[in-house]
Amino acid sequence: MRTGLDNLLLSSEVQSLALGKIAYLGHAASVSWRMENGLDEMIGLFGKRVIKAFGPQHGFGTVVQDNMIETSHALHPAWKIPVYSLYGETRKPTDEMLDGIDTLIIDLQDVGTRVYTYIWTLYLTMEACLGKDIRIVVLDRPNPIGGINIEGNLPDPDWYSFVCLAPIPMRHGKTIGEMAVWFKELNHWDLDLQVVPMTGWERTMLWKDTGRLWVNPSPNLPTAEGCLVYPGTVMLEGTVLSEGRGTTRSLEQFGHPAIDPYYLRKELLKYLKDNNLEGMVLRPVHFQPAFHKFAGVLCGGYQIHVIDPDLFQPWKTMLYILKFLYHHTDIRPFWSEKPYEYQFDGLAIDWINGTSTIRKWIEESKKVEIPI
Repeated sequence: MRTGLDNLLLSSEVQSLALGKIAYLGHAASVSWRMENGLDEMIGLFGKRVIKAFGPQHGFGTVVQDNMIETSHALHPAWKIPVYSLYGETRKPTDEMLDGIDTLIIDLQDVGTRVYTYIWTLYLTMEACLGKDIRIVVLDRPNPIGGINIEGNLPDPDWYSFVCLAPIPMRHGKTIGEMAVWFKELNHWDLDLQVVPMTGWERTMLWKDTGRLWVNPSPNLPTAEGCLVYPGTVMLEGTVLSEGRGTTRSLEQFGHPAIDPYYLRKELLKYLKDNNLEGMVLRPVHFQPAFHKFAGVLCGGYQIHVIDPDLFQPWKTMLYILKFLYHHTDIRPFWSEKPYEYQFDGLAIDWINGTSTIRKWIEESKKVEIPI
């Protein structure tokens, strides 16, 4: 299969979409079929017409860890053009940053989960270009967890934030190109938007079906398999449980020093089975994070291994795991009270879910359906 970037590189007709002076928004996972970075490819294709670049959360080189760790503007060491951070003093391009641009090429590898911030960098960048006579060219890329399954609640507008600026479910099933078109239609934006489509990608495909090599789109998604569980495990960021950051399988495993995975496992698996949650194996693990929550402390927990992606429901599975752990452990406080993506009031779990009703469902001991 070919990505939008590949098709841009291979087609003079597609290349003609890039008018005048060009800026490029990308990151380390913005690679071509020959594993060259997208900015390098743009320079090779358009030369000095490329005058600036932008980087999202985690930086243009995808090196910076975690929530609310910012990156600074920089000068690209090879190409000597400014690289503006969209996760620093601002998360939206300023008029000064956009000055002199005729075409803004956006090439970001999303992972199919609402709270992953690259789609919101896309959203805010499109919004910033309103009324500026800038053509936006989005190079489409695969949704690594497919374009069929959709899961999760629609967020309450009162809980909109940098991890949610529009009414989409946690697992949204769209590619970043489709998301761009939908944002434009949703908001009735008067924009010159061009999407360079993929060829050979089908909605049923997971990343393993694409034949592409995996490059971390952020530091803590080291495997494509991690994307399959991420719509659920991202909610661990709203708890005091470790989501495995500081280990080699972050966001695929979780734990806490107070958890004995062997003691809890049988009852937890029965609880999940009784609620028709299948398609995965919970493997008991012990891990010691090198950094982040419980750095240097031994944690017990589980790694989630997906054995049937068609049956596995990551969001619902993690909600039931959290409900079980809330009522079957003495871990208190259970919810993180730290700020989350520049929201300094309320609980992180509520910002992640876009509502407080799901947290209250977890806290409720009665067996009732998830309120979505």
